[in-house]
Amino acid sequence: MKAVVLCEPCKAEEMALTEVPIPEVRSGWVLIKVKAFGINHSEVLLRQFEVSQPYINKPIIPGIECVGEIIDPSDSGFRKGQRVMALMGGMGRSFNGSYAEYALLPVSHVFPVESSLDWAELAAIPETFYTAYGSLFVSLQLQKEDTLLIRGGTSTVGLAALQLAKAVGAKVISTTRSESNAEILQSIGTDEVILEGEDFRSRLLEKYPDGVTKILELIGAATLKESLRCVAKGGIVCQTGLLGGVYGLKYFDPIKDIPSGVYLTGFYSNNSTLSEIKDMMSLIEQGGIHPIIADTFTLDNISAAHRLAEQRGQIGKIVVTV
Repeated sequence: MKAVVLCEPCKAEEMALTEVPIPEVRSGWVLIKVKAFGINHSEVLLRQFEVSQPYINKPIIPGIECVGEIIDPSDSGFRKGQRVMALMGGMGRSFNGSYAEYALLPVSHVFPVESSLDWAELAAIPETFYTAYGSLFVSLQLQKEDTLLIRGGTSTVGLAALQLAKAVGAKVISTTRSESNAEILQSIGTDEVILEGEDFRSRLLEKYPDGVTKILELIGAATLKESLRCVAKGGIVCQTGLLGGVYGLKYFDPIKDIPSGVYLTGFYSNNSTLSEIKDMMSLIEQGGIHPIIADTFTLDNISAAHRLAEQRGQIGKIVVTV
């Protein structure tokens, strides 16, 4: 089969397909014919430098998610030809991932899919939408009565969270650093856009004096302390992203930095469950949601997909079809 195989860091233009054996099926694993997959920033980081780390099982086929069909169900209970999605659980790091024509994946991280979406649209869902879904409904416990602030609204997770939140009827405020993105966010369905930058908190509180009820913090540690003071008493802040490039906080004092009666949580997408995936897909179908796709590439043009991903200015998910 054709696959991308990494042994050491490389530039995007140095990525190329090679011929490797189709994996042999074993108990507890299923063989999937990969139809499409999304590009994730973590895969860009893997290629740029992380592949050199000792915890990466090299040589490695990257890719933390995919959609496709079961070719060999082994002893899983899946049936041959069944449509599935797979995500995380060590894909593309501990064992070979989805940048290939076939992928051998553990049953625990493969889920059946019933959807009217085509393969490219389905490929934009697994990691991005599950991260948004878990952040909203597992960690933030979002209800239709909530006013949700999404900091980092034009990121892929921010866009997915906007679509999911509107599907349940919540009011959504999205943030962006660029005025030109405000119209894009409004066209997707946000109720309001507030620009990031100086005096953000005071500008927000002018409109919402008591604060909002829920905040999805995708910028991360760079703005976390500010977000904790933008939420109403009894509200919740969920940090899921690190778009701001700050990966930790020095001298963070929970007693002083988390206002009394405000709750701080987070979400990590490595432990998805069948019930959560079913609920997420049901919400997508019932809400008539179509993922926002920035561009679509074929597997033999993977280098161009990674070059676009490096720019990080695109609106929507980058998808690769196989």
